[in-house]
Amino acid sequence: MGMTMIEKIIAAHAGFDQVYPGQIVNARVDMVLGNDITAPVAIREFRKIGKDRVFDPERIVLVPDHFTPNKDIKSAEQAKILRDFAKEQGLKYYFEIGQMGIEHCLLPEQGLALPGEIIIGADSHTCTYGALGAFATGIGSTDMAAAMATGQLWFRVPPTIKFIYSGKLPAWVSGKDLILYTIGQIGVDGALYQAMEFSGEAITALSMDSRLAMSNMAIEAGGKCGLIAVDEKTAEYLKGRAVRDYTPYYSDSDAAYQKVFEYDVSELEPQIAFPHLPENTRPVSQAGDIKIDQAVIGSCTNGRIEDLRVAARIFKDRQVHPDVRCILFPGTQAIYKQAIGEGIIETLIDAGVAISTPTCGPCLGGHMGILAKGERCISTTNRNFVGRMGHTDSEVYLSNPAVAAASAIAGYIVHPEGVIS
Repeated sequence: MGMTMIEKIIAAHAGFDQVYPGQIVNARVDMVLGNDITAPVAIREFRKIGKDRVFDPERIVLVPDHFTPNKDIKSAEQAKILRDFAKEQGLKYYFEIGQMGIEHCLLPEQGLALPGEIIIGADSHTCTYGALGAFATGIGSTDMAAAMATGQLWFRVPPTIKFIYSGKLPAWVSGKDLILYTIGQIGVDGALYQAMEFSGEAITALSMDSRLAMSNMAIEAGGKCGLIAVDEKTAEYLKGRAVRDYTPYYSDSDAAYQKVFEYDVSELEPQIAFPHLPENTRPVSQAGDIKIDQAVIGSCTNGRIEDLRVAARIFKDRQVHPDVRCILFPGTQAIYKQAIGEGIIETLIDAGVAISTPTCGPCLGGHMGILAKGERCISTTNRNFVGRMGHTDSEVYLSNPAVAAASAIAGYIVHPEGVIS
């Protein structure tokens, strides 16, 4: 019996020829990630272990991105813990304000997330790097501490669900819509502790930015990771940026899958996830007349250059509705700079969009975009739980960047064609 991609990666890192779903193994990890919320706890637990040094200062990445730029004294103290630890340990990959970005946009950009690797992060959306053919998954702060000390972690080998997407995607439909549609079909626990493997002609046609957005939300279906096989687009993306050699792995033709889902997406509309779960999806044509108070474009899901280009295309020669606040967060400084060079930022500012430095702030209801009681926001982020972006009586609707931009112009949730036709 053959093995799936995830099984091959784990086997290679655990020193086995074969592993099976349900098997518990100790495996070597290639990269350990933490941010300004989770890493301070991990650092405290690391010190309890009694080791003076991390296992490898080139395999730890610290990115203060959630409450940065610091919103208050407590968040400043959190960031300082990371800064001091990075200096003490001589960490190669510590990203400070001005050089940093939203972590799951930053690591792929910097060539730190690579095919065939095991990447763990004390952040649930670490699964983003599955788009690069890596076993990337979120872990807790105590597991992060153990991995920083030893370079290893235990895993229970997950079974794999295969998703096959056929057909050519219509205009204004992206990887964000594919994953929202999928979550709507299987539910927020439909892939609980299982690897999600995305394949098919629609996946092959996706850009790397769109693939990263798709894998990013595997966790919203309960997935342990969201994998896409390495192809020419992956190799081209990594050319000149990969910091290490890498070995891609591919599922065998006779590999055993827990389930297989097949979707024809040739007529798929942009999807909207209604409050208060990502599974509450429906096509934008069925959204109804829902007025919004705020639109957020950005985050580790949709803060990449493709997303900004799409938004600028919608906003060109148009204005944000007078009753709407529209905030855009480029994923990294490099993306921000590229958007300036392409004239995207000027287009957005002319339309009345507020541009922020890279931060996770509004996505988790941290800062720079908090919702008041009764307010509604359409957002390109990844979660819309009760109180996710502010008051518990506010509402968050998830969409792709094109829908978010169009809705910011219209003042209510609308298909992009509703404002550009």
